[in-house]
Amino acid sequence: MWVYVKDLKKHIGKEVELRGWVWRSRSSGKIAFVNLRDGTGIVQVVVEASSVSPEVFKNTKMLRLESSLIVRGKVKEEPRAPGGIEIFASEVEPIQIPKDDFPIQKPDHSIDYLMEHRHLWIRSRRQVHILNIRDAVLKAIRKFYWERGFVQVDTPIFTGAIGEAAGNLFELDYFDYGKVYLAQTGQLYLEAACMALGKVYNLGPTFRAEKSKTRRHLIEFWMNEAEVAYYEHDDNLKLQEDLVSYIVKYVIENAGEHLKALGRDITKLEKVEAPFPRITYTEAVKFLQKKGYDIEWGKDFGGDEETEIAKQFEKPVFVTHYPRKAKAFYMQPDPDNPEVVLCDDLLAPEGYGEIIGASQRIHDYDLLLERLKEFNLPVEAYDWYLDLRKFGTVPHSGFGLGVERTIAWIAGLEHIREAIPFARTLYRVYP
Repeated sequence: MWVYVKDLKKHIGKEVELRGWVWRSRSSGKIAFVNLRDGTGIVQVVVEASSVSPEVFKNTKMLRLESSLIVRGKVKEEPRAPGGIEIFASEVEPIQIPKDDFPIQKPDHSIDYLMEHRHLWIRSRRQVHILNIRDAVLKAIRKFYWERGFVQVDTPIFTGAIGEAAGNLFELDYFDYGKVYLAQTGQLYLEAACMALGKVYNLGPTFRAEKSKTRRHLIEFWMNEAEVAYYEHDDNLKLQEDLVSYIVKYVIENAGEHLKALGRDITKLEKVEAPFPRITYTEAVKFLQKKGYDIEWGKDFGGDEETEIAKQFEKPVFVTHYPRKAKAFYMQPDPDNPEVVLCDDLLAPEGYGEIIGASQRIHDYDLLLERLKEFNLPVEAYDWYLDLRKFGTVPHSGFGLGVERTIAWIAGLEHIREAIPFARTLYRVYP
């Protein structure tokens, strides 16, 4: 019976079949030990010369790191073994034994070398733990929306409309149509969808042609966006803090062993519960100025400023009401002060920066048209977007959560490149 390592404790005393790869192996006289990994865990396989055929024992001693193999044997309890169990093999069937040494064996490989061999690096225990945490984050996002009656809407990758700054777009020739862009965001399309379905979200790749080399930036990254009809600013804040709290709790409960294996301090994550603290942009500027930062009202925050603000709190913190001219064209002005908009950035603690950008959207046709012209955007490309304000317009709000930044924060990673299976950074598109 083929079973996975994670399920072996259910089969103690039984004969099982395992399929995997050699993590480590050693032999001494008439006994060999093979640590087998299968993606769900690692187990020690004991191969005794007296219990198997000479050919099987010979094949076992020939195994090298990352050899693929099938093992058949009995599951036995062994407190001294990893996981408290061992396999006493009756058969070892090599599928492939590499001719060359596995390229990743040394503890001191450079990051460039590891990234160049990312297709093999992801087999390492640390990377397996990280990718399991990523899986838990994605499951939590979908589960959160499913439990709350949201509808998933898949938004396009090719778009003719600019959602954010035009300077950060990848431009492509689209047959005879002309220029199109790789999507920076699916927000505009979710706005259309929420007018049909009420509560919607997406989850998929987005692209920013931003020449940044910081530990927080990727060129291709995944984003979860949500949009809700009739939601205003405060409703939007509540949805964001509920989502982030839910994700963190889900990961602790369902991938806690992976967090611990990375050495993550889970006690810090356990404090992440709604409500989150809130400060205005204006309050944040005053705070930073007192801390000696050279920042003027009207300028956006950089990574250092975000870190300084966030380290005052144990939970993520909302920074709200940014200056109108520092944010995107579609954001709703504050009725009490039209120079700021009803928006927020959610900053993660521990120096991980912005994980969510959000706003209430402009729902008035004339005001949106005025903003498009102010930002020098081609009005004809937004005819369909303006239509949403001509037929049944309502206040609505939404946000975008950066999946990799969220993973990096939850897992305690030093660099965002480990938060995605194959990172696309400023100088890397291989493998």
